[in-house]
Amino acid sequence: MAALSLPVLILLALFGLVGGVGITAIGPGGVLPTVGLFAFTGLSPAQVAGTAIVTHVATGILGTAAYVRSGQLRTRQTRRLAIILAAAAAVGTPVGVLLNRIAPKSVFGVLLGLLLVAVAVLLLVRDAVRSSGDRSHPGALLAAILGFGVALVAGLVGIGGSMLAVPILVSIGVPVLEALAAAQLQSIIVAGVGTIGYAAAGSIDWPLALLVGIPELAGVLIGWKLARALPPRVLKYLMIAALLILAPYVVRQGFA
Repeated sequence: MAALSLPVLILLALFGLVGGVGITAIGPGGVLPTVGLFAFTGLSPAQVAGTAIVTHVATGILGTAAYVRSGQLRTRQTRRLAIILAAAAAVGTPVGVLLNRIAPKSVFGVLLGLLLVAVAVLLLVRDAVRSSGDRSHPGALLAAILGFGVALVAGLVGIGGSMLAVPILVSIGVPVLEALAAAQLQSIIVAGVGTIGYAAAGSIDWPLALLVGIPELAGVLIGWKLARALPPRVLKYLMIAALLILAPYVVRQGFA
């Protein structure tokens, strides 16, 4: 493990916990472990992405199991969407891992900051779609293209995939819980393939992955309960605020 102070270790664990809540409650929380590792550890972009992405293997499995239990992944339409996204992720994730290896720290920081802003905007846009009453699932080709693009970005920066997949799917008309459910299955593939790629390059700090990943798992369960029991509006706006506050900070860290 990198030599870090106790306050930083506690902060990283909190990033994992809150990130886990966001994963199953509203979708974009999976980026918080990446942000924490990039901002506070001094790890290289490959180490940040590799250490972050491995934590999403267990969270993806747990999130998928939770949405199977609550019924969303038992419906044929949602299951079909999840399978297409997962299949596309098997192709897109390795491309993202390869791109990470040639990205300098400054570029990584800028991309991560832009990603935070883009997701914050998507979270705002999706409410307009939800209020319109239009509910539909994308066709197979569009789902495959989305799955590939999401997986490429996820492999590059070290997220599970639901951060991007959920707001995009909801923005094009997929109901929130079904989008959350489909994205969890995709996250297993993104995280699994990404872990293999980064592990092969020796780019994973396993103790830090455990420090972040264990609280993240607890957060996944908390977020699943919140998504089913409470209106997610407050959580959504808190997440948007956090993303917009963190965006300029991670860009600046890239040039530090």
